[in-house]
Amino acid sequence: MGLFDKLTGTRRPADGVAARTAVEVQAELLGLNSPDVPYVVRDGRAEGADLVAEWRVLDPGWRTFFVRARVSRVFQVRMRLVAEKNEVRSLDRQYEVTWAGDTPRLVLAAEAHRGQVRTVSKRWTLGGGEEHGPDATGTFHFDTSDLKNPLQDTVLAAGWTWRGVVTGTL
Repeated sequence: MGLFDKLTGTRRPADGVAARTAVEVQAELLGLNSPDVPYVVRDGRAEGADLVAEWRVLDPGWRTFFVRARVSRVFQVRMRLVAEKNEVRSLDRQYEVTWAGDTPRLVLAAEAHRGQVRTVSKRWTLGGGEEHGPDATGTFHFDTSDLKNPLQDTVLAAGWTWRGVVTGTL
């Protein structure tokens, strides 16, 4: 791994791992979807990508979790499958958000980040009280690797390279 690979987050599969087809890689990435995970992998054609993975902030089953945790960033990974090179090119996007209205909804703030994003927020416990509400319980942390690592692991296990894009397009 070269210095530039480290800066872009590029990872290569282990030696001897047979490369699967683009259709298989896409199916395996979509197969990461589960009601038990706080992210979704979906079709990304509307955003100029093959696939997009993002936090389920507006999903009714997860919205309460994100509201109670007072999430202030929305993170997504846009992916393009490049079959002739057996690589997935990824571009991260992170937006600062605020919650507004009686029914929580996201309002994008002016600040956004693009390229390769790594964000970790301190782990803290929602334990009631004035700061988080009287019935809030549980532990929360925001770590972009919770979304990105399953994607990368799936791509590498399929014998493909995960190539981070810092500038330009997918």
